[in-house]
Amino acid sequence: MSTVWRASIAAVRRRRLQTSVIGVVVLVSSMALVVALGLLDVVSRPFDQLFGRMHGAHVIATFDATKVSGAQLARTAHRPGVRASAGPFPEAVIEMPENAASEMPGMAPGPLTVVGRADPGGPVDRLDLFAGHWATGPGQIVLSLPDAPGMGSGPHSPLGKRIRLPGQQPLSVVGLASSMSGTAQAWVSPRQITALHPTTYQMLYRFDRATTPRQVNEDTAAVSAGLPSGSMVAHQSYLTLKAQVAANPNTFVPFLMAFGILGLLVAVLIVGNVVSGAVVSGFRHIGVLKSLGFTPNQVVAVCLLMVCVPATAGAAVGTALGGVVARPLLHQVFQGAQLGTANVEPTIGAWAYATAALGMPVTVLLAALIPALRAHRLSAARAISAGSAPHAGRGPAVQRWLTGVRLPRAVTLGLGLPFARPGRALLTVASVLLGVATVTFATGLSATMVSYGHAEQDFGKAQSTVWRGQTRFDQTAPHHDDAATQNLLRGLPHVADVAAVGFTNVRILGRSEGVAIEGVRGGRSTLPDDLSRGRWMRRPGEVVASGRFLAKQGLRLGDSFTLTVAGGRRERVTLVGEILAGPEDWMRADWATATALTPDAQANQYWVWLTHAADFNAYAKAVQAADPGLYPTRNTMLNADAVTVISSASALTLMLTLVAAMGVFNTVVLSARERQRDLGMLKSIGMTPRQVTVMMVVSMAGLGLLGGILGLPLGVAAYHVVIPITEHAAQLTFPARMLDVWHPGSMTLLVLAGVAIAALGAVIPARAAARQTIARVLRTE
Repeated sequence: MSTVWRASIAAVRRRRLQTSVIGVVVLVSSMALVVALGLLDVVSRPFDQLFGRMHGAHVIATFDATKVSGAQLARTAHRPGVRASAGPFPEAVIEMPENAASEMPGMAPGPLTVVGRADPGGPVDRLDLFAGHWATGPGQIVLSLPDAPGMGSGPHSPLGKRIRLPGQQPLSVVGLASSMSGTAQAWVSPRQITALHPTTYQMLYRFDRATTPRQVNEDTAAVSAGLPSGSMVAHQSYLTLKAQVAANPNTFVPFLMAFGILGLLVAVLIVGNVVSGAVVSGFRHIGVLKSLGFTPNQVVAVCLLMVCVPATAGAAVGTALGGVVARPLLHQVFQGAQLGTANVEPTIGAWAYATAALGMPVTVLLAALIPALRAHRLSAARAISAGSAPHAGRGPAVQRWLTGVRLPRAVTLGLGLPFARPGRALLTVASVLLGVATVTFATGLSATMVSYGHAEQDFGKAQSTVWRGQTRFDQTAPHHDDAATQNLLRGLPHVADVAAVGFTNVRILGRSEGVAIEGVRGGRSTLPDDLSRGRWMRRPGEVVASGRFLAKQGLRLGDSFTLTVAGGRRERVTLVGEILAGPEDWMRADWATATALTPDAQANQYWVWLTHAADFNAYAKAVQAADPGLYPTRNTMLNADAVTVISSASALTLMLTLVAAMGVFNTVVLSARERQRDLGMLKSIGMTPRQVTVMMVVSMAGLGLLGGILGLPLGVAAYHVVIPITEHAAQLTFPARMLDVWHPGSMTLLVLAGVAIAALGAVIPARAAARQTIARVLRTE
């Protein structure tokens, strides 16, 4: 075995170029694989682990206290399929005053769902009490907040602060806790909740079977069977929370997996090409080994070890670099994501590293096995006598036919070269094909994400947002009231339209978390044109929201639900449209719907659509001159998710394109070595170095054109497969205009990308072959 090892290491050192190509190809492919597998692992693992550890609730059910008693609800814990339950807990909704919310980081003014609970433990939804103590006496409250630095102590901690409610004794914040299931925004003792006048009960259930929405719905129906009709106000499944947590990371998984698969295919093809070329160009070396006494199996072992050494090194380095590259990407896609109110800390599992570090060398080994078995069958005499040039076959016949074509001789010779080695030519075409498919896929993906980024962050056609100043932020208060401000802005020069926008904090009946309604008054032309499905609002009581809102709340287009505020005012609304962009706790309605819930609602910002001749700086000065309490800003933000997708796709595309070009590079090097004698003879009869370069580049450019023609539909197909998966995973729907990314001009350029990839890989070795002198080539021969 030591003899085989020494022969393999000697071959690795002697064939530095082929060794480098294998190592770099495997390195890049391993990096892409680690990133894709790592993200796929991180998307689901943290939620499942933390949910199980905290005994999260499979279903949070809310019941009307006027229709069902606590004793009746307690008996539902013994229904078939219920593994564990907690409750009933009395539930009330209070109004968080604006002055109290401003003193407590993470809290917003508006409705606050409070549950009466004796302790943070229990069989379901064990709370993480990370600061202070539990509320056990009167006037004490525990807030639901994420465990963030500085939250439990320091000058900005909510601990010790007091919430003053109208007609109620103040509530002192004595503890901070996080709920894995998001069951409430605050907790008080069972005695304290009575003073807050609870109107509903909360029941928390864990079921024996709860892996699919159907199972959860069946179990929920089973526990509510026999209770008074209409007593269950609402219920929320943990699958909705899980999908919400994974929505942002899942945006990246499909396209990263596509790049990982493309990278793996490119690696297999190029390694097969390199190894096959190494066997063909090493016929004499194989013959020498056999004549020295190496058995056929030892020759196969030498060929396999010759590629496994650089493949193993490349996989090790690529896996390590993939981990380094993946960390900032994972933090970017999980930025702000929370499991309930428990922060996500993304870490890649060991299996992802092991798969890349071990799987890539095994893949290379399998790719090398077929050409290595070819070396097994060669006899020593045949291997030694085999010349470096290919055997006669279709190549000369094609060359004779091309002599009659009216093209420069260097071009016709170059077009005929690939036919001498059809197997190698097919592998080269396949490499270029995947390179073009990668470029095509990335181009379509980037075009869609650019359009998505504009729709989410650029406020449609509004070039400017004007904010009303607030004295609590050390700003000047505006001199004009809400309606007067809109008229003032509409009357300024170069203003085409103005929309007044205000936000109202409300709560969906039966949900613990609050949501916001964005009320819009006038200025319809300034609204973003991002409607994905359904229609815009036409009358009061109609709202539109994002796909993430629909997924989190378990709603569909056409559903009606009740919005409520702390004062008891309610409004029934209907979901009539889905818009592309927007957070999961936000919906848009007309001004009449917003004021039906809060009659004194006021706009705090104005979207302004300027004419084409407008200068923003001059417009901003005019606004400040008209009212110093108005603060105009230019809408030029970019969407962070879109930037991450585009930058990641561009980097991976560049890497895989270079890898495909390296496959062409290797093919040209092998062709030049095999045809040293032919090149010397051509130069001796008058072919110039430039013509030699043209011949070698044209030989690959023809294959590149074929690869481009075949790779274009593959890239388009990959785009149409990945985009629907991305839409489902990210809980959004792209409008048709964002999917219209393929046009004749761009498709022609994408086909020519195959020629560019082939020429990029061919030009350097072609020039090296052209610079060799006739005497050196013939002397070597």
